Amino acid sequence: MNQNLSSSRWVVFFCTTLITLQSMALASWQQEPAKTKKLTPSPNPLAIGSTLPDFELKDFQGKPYASEAWSDRKANVIMFFGVECPLVKFYSPRLTELKKAFGDDLRVVAIDSNRQDSLAEIAALAKTLDIKFPILKDTGNVVADALGAQRTPQVFLFDDLGVLRYRGAIDDQYTYGNQKRKVDNSFLADAIKAVIAGKEPRVSTTDSDGCLIGRVMKPNQNATVTYANQISRLLNQHCVSCHREGEIAPFELTEYDEVVGWAEMIAEVTSQQRMPPWHANPAHGEFENDISLTNDQIAMIADWVKAGAPMGDESQLPEPPEFETGWQIGKPDQIIPMSNKPYRVPATGVLDYEHFVIDPGFKEDKWIQAAECRIGNRAVVHHIIVAIKGADGSSLGQIDSEWITATAPGSPPLELKEGYAKLIPAGSKLVFQMHYTPCGVAQSDLSHVGFKFADPKTIKRSVGTREVINRRFRIPPGDPNFRVEAQFPFQDDSLILSLFPHMHVRGKSFRYTVRYPDGKSEILLDIPKYDFNWQNGYKYPEPKLIPAGSVLECVAHYDNSSDNFANPNPNKTVRWGDQTWDEMMIGYFDMALAHQDLSNMENNPRTMSVIGRISSGENLVDDQMIKLAGEATTSKTRMKRFGSYAGSRISNLDRICVTRMVGQQLEVLRVVQRDKIEQQVGGEGQFDLPKDSMFSKILSNDEPTTVADLTQADGKDAEHMSQALRSSYHVPIKIDGQTASINFWSKESNAFPKAVVDVLDELVEAIK
Repeated sequence: MNQNLSSSRWVVFFCTTLITLQSMALASWQQEPAKTKKLTPSPNPLAIGSTLPDFELKDFQGKPYASEAWSDRKANVIMFFGVECPLVKFYSPRLTELKKAFGDDLRVVAIDSNRQDSLAEIAALAKTLDIKFPILKDTGNVVADALGAQRTPQVFLFDDLGVLRYRGAIDDQYTYGNQKRKVDNSFLADAIKAVIAGKEPRVSTTDSDGCLIGRVMKPNQNATVTYANQISRLLNQHCVSCHREGEIAPFELTEYDEVVGWAEMIAEVTSQQRMPPWHANPAHGEFENDISLTNDQIAMIADWVKAGAPMGDESQLPEPPEFETGWQIGKPDQIIPMSNKPYRVPATGVLDYEHFVIDPGFKEDKWIQAAECRIGNRAVVHHIIVAIKGADGSSLGQIDSEWITATAPGSPPLELKEGYAKLIPAGSKLVFQMHYTPCGVAQSDLSHVGFKFADPKTIKRSVGTREVINRRFRIPPGDPNFRVEAQFPFQDDSLILSLFPHMHVRGKSFRYTVRYPDGKSEILLDIPKYDFNWQNGYKYPEPKLIPAGSVLECVAHYDNSSDNFANPNPNKTVRWGDQTWDEMMIGYFDMALAHQDLSNMENNPRTMSVIGRISSGENLVDDQMIKLAGEATTSKTRMKRFGSYAGSRISNLDRICVTRMVGQQLEVLRVVQRDKIEQQVGGEGQFDLPKDSMFSKILSNDEPTTVADLTQADGKDAEHMSQALRSSYHVPIKIDGQTASINFWSKESNAFPKAVVDVLDELVEAIK
């Protein structure tokens, strides 16, 4: 046994030593600049007709490649490569397709000149994208400087004599955050065909979008702006929430060695205000999640980059911000997968939305304080919406009406202030609406939603997501500024918590304006340059009071012209549709009822459920219920049908009856009630009323009466009814010219606040 142990130790020692030596070897050559006869840096991209300079680089496995040996192919393509550049990930598979199409006539080589890209990262991405062509490491960006390469994935096409014939973009499908539905101009493929045929390419140069190459910089150690003192703090405040491990951003900005490689790109995107992604016009509204930079902060970044992006005094570095790994809302109380197995996403094609229904097993109502969708595979998931499906199997209205939370590029998770929450009724199921976009390589996805629950005793207001929507627009071909508008009237004093505009790739601008009952108006949110790729939500620091009688108006403009790069087809009339080449016009907003206070209703889960559904926008009184209500008093059977349906939609109703006075007796004409209640309080028939009874007062009153607590109401009849029921709502009506009332009863106390009463009044109108 000792001998075996000794042998195993030698094996471990040998393997460890071998790994160490390999690492040392890789490190040594990784630090070496390109082997060349002489490479001269060029301030401009290599001119067409120039000759490829001789150089030798190694790939990420240490194998050398020399450019002087490339005369054996009619066409040679160099693509400048970056591990974390989104366009590189889109275009690398396309180069693989070109290599396959042109066979032995074409050589494809990628060169990674980014100082921040390690060999391990290059190898990992090559495996993920199934890249077969070599990826060479250009330490010190020597070759990039010699060719004047600026961005990834910029390409250079040389013929068999090493003469540059084409330089620029691969094609015109992708640019910063945008993509066309199809390629209109295959610049590189067309140039390769021409070169192989011995002809001059029709187009020899194009502009190349993409990420700036992360070059080695010469920092000014005397600079006043440094990473340690100012830039790290700015990034922590505005960028790191997304630019960290596991989040949506394509690279991390948590360490200097990574940040400095992106320094020039950071300066570019901040000066152009492409990043951080914030699109609200500062002249209208203040929002607590505003991550935009001031002009002084943008200038500070520019000064830092001009000074060579110095680190500065490391002792001045701030403590890094703390995050729950994988979650923006913190550690969830419960994490629920969209399915019990991953979904397979094909490599190509257009996919309809997928819907996954999952039972979270909620045996009691759940109040949601925070919720976050977590994408399993960011390469293929465009957006997720998580909504409620009713316990009876029927969807609770439109998917957006029962919206719990969602994720799309740039959109924040649901995080509500104390006292506000969204309700998921007991027995409900969850619907995951998944929008998948194939990325060229077959993938799989298993996404999740995480919930943080609120104590029902702390909830004052139920929150719902409502929408200002127009589905009936027709955007003409070529129209650069087509206007679409929609309105939402407020029937109650309401509180707006957040705003979330939504359009697709032709979306140009979006504005929310509230018009108050006194004739005044206020712009709540103005988005002058809408960006489909960053669908922000805009959260108020404190809820915005909107008085009853106000109208929320949303106005959207669309650019269906050829000047819109992302436009899939400027020659098409565009209508409403799910896919991104169709359009939508929705002004989402989270709201609550201003008068609502559920804090004294902790023992009334069914009433809270009804209120939650009302405030989320669900229409509880549908056409079927109106029809049944109109027939209810004509027979016992029809009353039973009506009561059964009403109870399924308004779940806190336990008894509905129609009563009138016949002499000194109360006659219950029609009644429907839950099991066992009849045994306690009776059914149809005539009953003697004691003096000063509750019903005598109700039937003599021309106005509706609410009894919040039957145990506290006057009269023997109230005492009798309180044996089985706790609260009621009574509305006077006329039957054959006689005074009567329709009465709604619940086992829960205070079951008829204004929101529920408003719904019941709709039923009464139908019964009348």
